Amino acid sequence: MKYKTTWTKKEDIERKWYIIDVKDQILGRAATKIASLLIGKEKTEIVPNIDCGDYVIVLNSEDVKLTRGKELKKMYYRHSGFPGGFRETRFDEQMEKDSRKIIVDAVKRMLPQNKLLDGRIDRLVVYKDSNHKHTAQNPVVIKL
Repeated sequence: MKYKTTWTKKEDIERKWYIIDVKDQILGRAATKIASLLIGKEKTEIVPNIDCGDYVIVLNSEDVKLTRGKELKKMYYRHSGFPGGFRETRFDEQMEKDSRKIIVDAVKRMLPQNKLLDGRIDRLVVYKDSNHKHTAQNPVVIKL
């Protein structure tokens, strides 16, 4: 008897929609679960060269927590590329500006840094509160 190994093609991918509520959840633990869903790790038909992940909706990004008092210690760094263009922002300052960027940055850095990154991060939708406009997709709620 011969066994035939099947390889997933782009046309065979079925993407599902998931909702994750991060209210009073730890940022890192939530980001690992979100990254796993975006990659498609739970699927049996995952292949390394094709993006097999799903869509993820994140709710209540303003209520995400950090452990051990890192709200005043955690820093976000960026550089414009010009001399003197280094900027740093503390976690609590970034929460006041835009709490959605915190979730996106945490998830983006947990994803593999390859050509599939942009497509995966485009399937991540983050909302500040519990209202979203994706009820037509019939998303499945995931408890953390």
